Amino acid sequence: MDVIQGFMKSEQRQKIDKYRILNQAAKKGEILFTGSSLMEHFPINELLMNEGMHQIIYNRGVGGFKTTDMLENMEEQIFGTEPSKIFINIGTNDIGDASRTFEEVLEDMLMNYEKILMQIKNRLPQTEVYMMAYYPVNETDKVPETEWAETMFVNRNNQNLPAANAAVKKLAEKMGYHYIDVNSGLCDERGMLKKEFTVEGVHMYANGYQVVLENLKQYL
Repeated sequence: MDVIQGFMKSEQRQKIDKYRILNQAAKKGEILFTGSSLMEHFPINELLMNEGMHQIIYNRGVGGFKTTDMLENMEEQIFGTEPSKIFINIGTNDIGDASRTFEEVLEDMLMNYEKILMQIKNRLPQTEVYMMAYYPVNETDKVPETEWAETMFVNRNNQNLPAANAAVKKLAEKMGYHYIDVNSGLCDERGMLKKEFTVEGVHMYANGYQVVLENLKQYL
């Protein structure tokens, strides 16, 4: 493990520790947002305040997490808040693994995703689960000059993500859960995530999440 990976793992452990403590005071039966960085970066509570909305939403996203990481931290990321609704966005970091083919990473991701859902169904049988479509990416406009940029769109691109979303939708149907596509308004005329919404082609600013929230309101 190199220095950067070690630092990232340390940060992830700290977040999980913080969530464990936060969960002790969480009000049960509320709404949970969980997943990887695409959920962690969702400024949901600030956006709710701006909208004059009063839902209680706990965000338990962890940047860099794959489905395997979530499986190891189900108590902190899901069960500790005992939510009535779960909105989940996990798997894009699995898909982003450029060391294997898209088909290979998708198969493993879906297998782990199903394990996550099975645990939820067993522990929280009355909880509604909303499996979110993966957001589009922007592969050209704001790509950073970093080592990550060389591989970030090998598998996680706008050709593969619709296939991944179709597979997640099928999994949702199999499990009796909701699949929701809240991406309307995120794309430009090329079908890419709008330049003004994205930090570096993958992650979004608050203006992008504002669009997502507008699409999410009917489910909250």
